[in-house]
Amino acid sequence: MIPDVSKALSWLEANPTVLNGICRGIERETLRVTPDGHLAMTGHPEPLGASLTHKWITTDFAESLLEFITPVDSDIERTVAFLKDLHRYTAQNLGNEKMWPLSMPCFIDKEENITLAQYGTSNVGRFKTLYREGLKNRYGALMQTISGVHYNFSLPISFWQAWLGIKDAESGKEQISDGYFRLIRNYYRFGWVIPYLFGASPAICSSFLRGRETALPFEETEKGTCYLPYATSLRMSDLGYTNKSQSDLNITFNNLHSYVEGLKKAIHKPSTEFAALGSKKDGKYLQLNTNVLQIENELYAPIRPKRVTQESESPSDALLRGGVEYIEVRSLDINPFSAIGVNEIQIRFLDLFLIWCALADAPEMSSKELDCCRKNWNKVILEGRKPGLNIGIGYGIEQQPLKTVGQELFKDLERVAEVLDTCSGTQYQSACKELVGMFEDPSLTFSARVLGNMKAQGIVGFGLELATKYHRELLEEPYSILSEECFSVERHASIERQKSSEQQDSMDFEDYLKLHAGY
Repeated sequence: MIPDVSKALSWLEANPTVLNGICRGIERETLRVTPDGHLAMTGHPEPLGASLTHKWITTDFAESLLEFITPVDSDIERTVAFLKDLHRYTAQNLGNEKMWPLSMPCFIDKEENITLAQYGTSNVGRFKTLYREGLKNRYGALMQTISGVHYNFSLPISFWQAWLGIKDAESGKEQISDGYFRLIRNYYRFGWVIPYLFGASPAICSSFLRGRETALPFEETEKGTCYLPYATSLRMSDLGYTNKSQSDLNITFNNLHSYVEGLKKAIHKPSTEFAALGSKKDGKYLQLNTNVLQIENELYAPIRPKRVTQESESPSDALLRGGVEYIEVRSLDINPFSAIGVNEIQIRFLDLFLIWCALADAPEMSSKELDCCRKNWNKVILEGRKPGLNIGIGYGIEQQPLKTVGQELFKDLERVAEVLDTCSGTQYQSACKELVGMFEDPSLTFSARVLGNMKAQGIVGFGLELATKYHRELLEEPYSILSEECFSVERHASIERQKSSEQQDSMDFEDYLKLHAGY
């Protein structure tokens, strides 16, 4: 069953102020689509500025894959309002295009229609596009058009000082890092609760499967929708953000130094498969290098330890320099019930769950147990709503009903909610009450609620209906934090920053690759 967290929860209840100052940030991805629900073929809209250097609006893999980024903030309502303003401004500048409201992509006729994100002529811009070229050649462009929401979370220094007895962030960076890795291990053990509650991709457009082999027993509707009856998040399955070539890397999460060591080995480990692709053909670069990982960001994971990097610093070197600063949760599907892809209830749940993960005991995890955890996740992803489904505990030998484990977890989360609500009403407790019922009645989960619509209307029909509705709503709403002037200033500043980057480049791109990608 779940760890006994009663002592830690009693400590938290006696020290509620240690949670004041939790910081958050949200990154939301969304495809631009045409009025008939096909992938937009246009370039990144000019009014949105330079995607390489814009602080809030950029692109991910493809030129048509927008990404919105909120600043770090300790206020949930302000973060959500900021994200909504980014959507409002973008809606006003898309012409007849709309933002796709689902994680799995719209109808994509041919992979060659997917244009890689373009970042200009600077070395850093060319590097980013070449990295995407490598992803396309390694895994196919279609997989890279899957969208999600990333949630960045950090506990306040006051929490770590009281919980660990440290003096400050600098002298206590090793202990704080250990604390975040404890959180990560518990996330791997119990984080399947996120796709169970919020997974919203139980079906895909048949165009996504064209030319792809899969052993999954899909059922297909007349409208070309392929689905699994009890699936929660096909985005997180082998069809989506997983990478079998990374399965034997043995990167564990027991401490910062072993994690970084495993990551650095992976980016220098040659791959026979990727070497066969070659690095260059007819004078054109095909990938950054032929190693298992081109760069560290290629490691697919449902959660990452992070630190803001300095100029020319790799993510792992930043971690070694300053320790873990925050964690990035990467297992959220786009919420189809929200115009901005996420809502406050989800944010409050993640706060509660991540705090619980930081408090609960988390013994070191072998690669064997990590593999058992991944099997649990996969079980929930593919058949999470199946009646009587069991979840493996520890090494998977002990099996418990998913429903029972979820309900036990929420008993603890309700205590954390009471602590967080001591100064701000009952919003966290309300979130608990709304979500815990999903274990008793799986039809309340996001995946169950969308599946009927996806089957009846088809993915394109359902997605387009929502996209049109949200587009209209966003156009009708006024800004709440930002303004047209704010967006105009940032647009011009981003363009100038990109120009400056291009003008200051003095290194040949080949030399730049040797320096930054071991080319």
